[in-house]
Amino acid sequence: MKLKNFLIVITLVAVVSDYLLHPFYPQFFEIRFGVTNPEYVGYYFAAICFMVMLAFPFWAYISKKISELNILIYTQAVAGLLALYCYYTTSYVNFWVISLIMVLFKGSYLLVYPYILKIITKEEQPKTIGLLSVVVHLGGILGAVLGGFTVDYIHPSSIFLIMALGDFVQMAMSGYLLKSKKYDTSIVVVEEDELKDKKIMPKGFILKLGLITLILYFSDFLIRPFFSLYWESFSDFKSKLVSGAIYAIPGFVALITLWINNKRKTAEGYQGIINALCIGLIGLFLQGIPSEMAVITGRIIYGWAIFQGVVKFDILLFELSSPESYAVDYSKVHFFQNLGVLLASLSVGVVVENFGLQLPFTIALGGFILTLVLYFFIFKSVRVFHKKLAKI
Repeated sequence: MKLKNFLIVITLVAVVSDYLLHPFYPQFFEIRFGVTNPEYVGYYFAAICFMVMLAFPFWAYISKKISELNILIYTQAVAGLLALYCYYTTSYVNFWVISLIMVLFKGSYLLVYPYILKIITKEEQPKTIGLLSVVVHLGGILGAVLGGFTVDYIHPSSIFLIMALGDFVQMAMSGYLLKSKKYDTSIVVVEEDELKDKKIMPKGFILKLGLITLILYFSDFLIRPFFSLYWESFSDFKSKLVSGAIYAIPGFVALITLWINNKRKTAEGYQGIINALCIGLIGLFLQGIPSEMAVITGRIIYGWAIFQGVVKFDILLFELSSPESYAVDYSKVHFFQNLGVLLASLSVGVVVENFGLQLPFTIALGGFILTLVLYFFIFKSVRVFHKKLAKI
């Protein structure tokens, strides 16, 4: 197995472990601690996002002095131990504190993404970014289904045993890569790229891209925390396993989309973002209709759109960055994206408590429209930038 593929497997393990509870936080807090207030669930989601916002830039800075895999060995070991504590504790306050510290250490796995892109060529990056996005979706699928099965048939607390196992597996795999003579983990592909002239780089582009994706991620995550409850509010199927499967539909669609993209001979790069956002509007509109067929159709359409949009935004970011800056630049944009998730988490509980389970889809629809409008104007400067590159 190539080093890149080994690292992708580590990412998959990390994402599955990370997504086990995502669709079921409302049910988890009710069963485990008797907490039923939607606002509290939203606040917890927000706290998780805040910790990830702090974690990734911090570990990105540390990775300048310590290799990514060395960091993972220690951080995932600590995360696994803290997950075991979350399994045993019966205190709601202790769970909050320890689980958030656990997220801080678990967040180091995000370093694997820019690390993978450092060890491959520019030509490989678009397909690899698409593959990594699918890995995230696939991890979401496996995590949602496994989490639903655990909540339905075992006990919600057992999810943290699975999380701990995932953390220890990542630790072991990272240690193996460092000690194995088969893999050289110190190699970084650096290509001569005269096109990366900072003088013609769009001014403040990372900031602009961060703000645009902040709105996109806010809109996307606003519909997530209470989606399973929304589905169960009108569906005849009340099983958490079914809810998890419906929640994971965009992940299945992402797999198909990646296969189609790889079959196509022409590489579009970042182009096509506007089309993806427009189609995403249709998917969001359909999901806001409380009908099983409308929601399923909307999830399928939305799954294609959000996959294409997220992948192309990442391609655009790494086209404008350089290998030595990948982790830092990605952490900056990721900070804004998680700020969007944080804002969504803070507001979704209040929205649901006061206005019901449908309104998040309407707000998300407005967010996609705003993203589309802002990107249209930013896209003009990007187009000018690439015209300048073509003349060099």
